[in-house]
Amino acid sequence: MTAIASTKQRGAFPTTLTGPGDATLWWSAGLALLSVRFIQGFIYWGGGSRRFIYAPSKLDPSAHTWMANKFQTAMPGALLGMDHVISFMLQHFYVLYAGVILFSAAELIVGVMLMAGFMTRAAAVTSMGLSVVLMLMFGWQGATCIDEWTMAACNLAMGATLTMGGAGAYSIDRRLLARHPGLAETGWFRWASGALPLNLGKDTLRKVGLAVFACVAVFNVATYSYYRGSVVTPFHGGPVSPTKHHLTLDNASIDKAGIVRFHVYLDAGTPEAPVHVVTAALLDAGHRPVGGWSTPVLSAMPKTAFANDYAYNKFGTGPFGIKAPMGAKATITLPQLSNGTTSRAAYVQLVDVDGSQFTAPLAR
Repeated sequence: MTAIASTKQRGAFPTTLTGPGDATLWWSAGLALLSVRFIQGFIYWGGGSRRFIYAPSKLDPSAHTWMANKFQTAMPGALLGMDHVISFMLQHFYVLYAGVILFSAAELIVGVMLMAGFMTRAAAVTSMGLSVVLMLMFGWQGATCIDEWTMAACNLAMGATLTMGGAGAYSIDRRLLARHPGLAETGWFRWASGALPLNLGKDTLRKVGLAVFACVAVFNVATYSYYRGSVVTPFHGGPVSPTKHHLTLDNASIDKAGIVRFHVYLDAGTPEAPVHVVTAALLDAGHRPVGGWSTPVLSAMPKTAFANDYAYNKFGTGPFGIKAPMGAKATITLPQLSNGTTSRAAYVQLVDVDGSQFTAPLAR
């Protein structure tokens, strides 16, 4: 793209392209992007406004809708180390609260900026960063399809389009330039706003555009392939199931008194329903039961039997034994058995309401 010449054309649109392009083409492109810019902004404004205006309980740590609970449900399937970031935040309240507020504020502000077309490119780049974070955290969730991934993947592509194309028609950026034509000569305005084409040569612009396209396409296709296949491999349920609960047991031990203790993590399943562990058992070396705990016994366990890793989604008791929401982690101490069979125990096993079994070897 060649040099920009300041003029006044078509509704005081203050720039035109010399050479093959002209202000009419730039105006037409702006009209074409108007729906994309507004809806992209509305999506992010909606996310932030729900927390700050319409559902402030999401920012209330004492409410059951507190955002920390949603973060914890995302932890099992988060990519590229985001699970460790979430875990750290969940264990450090002030970092967590600041993160929730800042992320929500960024969504709100970016949304308003995009809808208004104010500093459009800066807002669009920020929206791309938010989309990547959302995809890495929540992209695996969705029972019938990858719901969170689909929204974030589209938002990433929309953000990239607005970064390259700018605000165009009906934007504050355009009005600012119409009133202050001298802004056309400032680099920061050209790159942060969307009122002017990027000040790049034709070859450089093509390379930048193709690089942005490649990054968006590779990231979206690669994450989709990882979560569900259907690209170069058959469709699959994903490394972390969004429908079927899974419990990982580790550090299981039994002491001389026969007290069984283990660490457990609900690391797969839907956040819409908790897991229910209806029975627990001790198995010998041949995986034959040598003792166990029924549903009523598990339901009667005291709170002191559960040492939860986090203060939000927790393991505890329910009417059907032990229950826990998605992402819960805890060290559980089972009631002492009185039948003297613990000497032959080699494994501890949990069985959920669907009949799935989860086993870990016992250390003595």
